[in-house]
Amino acid sequence: SKAEGRERERERGWRMPRDSTTLTFVIVGEETPIYECEIKAGAKREETVNYLHEFVLHASLDNIDEAIWTTQSCYLKQVDRYYDLTVSAYATSSLVKFLLLHDSKNDDGIRNFFHDIHEYYIKIMLNPFHTPTTKIKSKPFDEKVKLLAQKYLL
Repeated sequence: SKAEGRERERERGWRMPRDSTTLTFVIVGEETPIYECEIKAGAKREETVNYLHEFVLHASLDNIDEAIWTTQSCYLKQVDRYYDLTVSAYATSSLVKFLLLHDSKNDDGIRNFFHDIHEYYIKIMLNPFHTPTTKIKSKPFDEKVKLLAQKYLL
């Protein structure tokens, strides 16, 4: 199976090529991303690596949909892995999903990051001109995401 193949490659020491810490954060509305942020990219990433991150995050959505119904917590913890990359997720009561692709282990920091982002997301949603499917293009929101990432994840 695919999981067994990944495990064999992991045992052989194969790792995803990268030039720094991987932190990609995405908010998925009903079916589409409404906010995306490469939090720390180090050197400029190749376009193929960015596509790989999008693919891994998109592939984890099915696991998130299953995990939502197995817990009462908003924080779903680790929902998927791809070699040394991990996808952690958080689902709001309106089933908006927060996804974080990372390569480090920091459960408490990730939980706090998601919790604080949820508070800022609610403030964005309180704007009467913003709908749940509208892309978030707010500079203050973007700055808050990066500030919280620095505080909790880096």
